[in-house]
Amino acid sequence: MINQATKDRIEALRQQYLGLIKGNEPLLKEIALAEIPEMVYNSNAIENSTLSLEDTEIILSGGVLGRNVHVREVYEAKNLAILTETVVEKSKASLDLKLILGWHKTLLSYIDDKIAGRFRTGKEWVRVGNHLGANPAFVGTLMQELVDRYKKDKTSYFLDAIADFHAEFETIHPFVDGNGRMGRVLINLQLVKAGFPPIIIPNKSKHTEYYPLFARFQSTMKADGFTKLFALLLLETLHKRITILTAKKIIPLSIWASQNAVKPNVAANKAKRQTIPAFRLREKWMISAEFESI
Repeated sequence: MINQATKDRIEALRQQYLGLIKGNEPLLKEIALAEIPEMVYNSNAIENSTLSLEDTEIILSGGVLGRNVHVREVYEAKNLAILTETVVEKSKASLDLKLILGWHKTLLSYIDDKIAGRFRTGKEWVRVGNHLGANPAFVGTLMQELVDRYKKDKTSYFLDAIADFHAEFETIHPFVDGNGRMGRVLINLQLVKAGFPPIIIPNKSKHTEYYPLFARFQSTMKADGFTKLFALLLLETLHKRITILTAKKIIPLSIWASQNAVKPNVAANKAKRQTIPAFRLREKWMISAEFESI
C-alpha cells in the first residue's frame, strides 16, 4: 500500500491534469502517440529484445535498420506498437477474456500463430527463472476469476487493484509467450480507463525495481511493491503532461540542477522519488526551467 499523502498527491495532480484537458485533447493525444516508441522499446527490452530505442523508432517509422536483426524482433516492435496505440485510442474497451485473447493474437501475429490468441493448454508449462506458471489445465478458469475479481472490486484503491491484477496475471503466466508485454499493456488499459495517462516501466531498472517484486509477491502474496512502483511512474507521467502543457521552457534536469545550485545526484534522487516534477524523455530526466526547488 501507499500512504495517504501519496494518494493525495496523485489526486491533486489528477485534478490539475483534468483541468488542463479541455481544449488540449489533440496535444495530449500527440504526447501519448509520441511515447509509443519508448513504451515499445522498454517493454520489449524488459523481455531481452536487442533493439535499442533508436532501432525501435526507425522500425515504427517504416525505416530500414543499418544492421541485421531477427525478423521476430521487428514484428515484436510493430505488433506491440499496434496494441499500445489501441490503448491510447480505445479507453472504453472492456477488460474481458475476449479482449485479452484478441490482443494477444495481435501481439504474436507473424511470430507464432499456433499459440497466438489462446491460453496455455495440455502440457504447455512455462517457467520464468525458478517460477512455474499455473497448471495449464486451470489457466482459463484462473484468468476468468482474475478478471471477474478485478471488475467487481469497488473498494480497493485503484492502484492496489491494478497492482494485484498485474502480479496475479504474471504469476499465472497464461500464455506460452508474450505474458510480460501483455501484462504491461493491460496496466495501461486499466489506467486509461480510470482516467489517467499511461505509464512506462523502464527497462534500465528492471533488475532492481521491477523483477524483485514478482519474487516478493510469490512468497508473500502482497502486491504493495507494485503499487508503490506504479504510483511513482504515475506521478511522473502526470508531471510530464502538466509540464508540457504549462511550462515556458523544458530543460534537462542536470542543467536545472546546475542553475539552482543543486547537486546532480540530489536532483536525480528527487526525480526518482518524484518529490520534484521531473520526468523522463527518451530516457533523460527533464524539468520545467521555471521550477523553483523548495
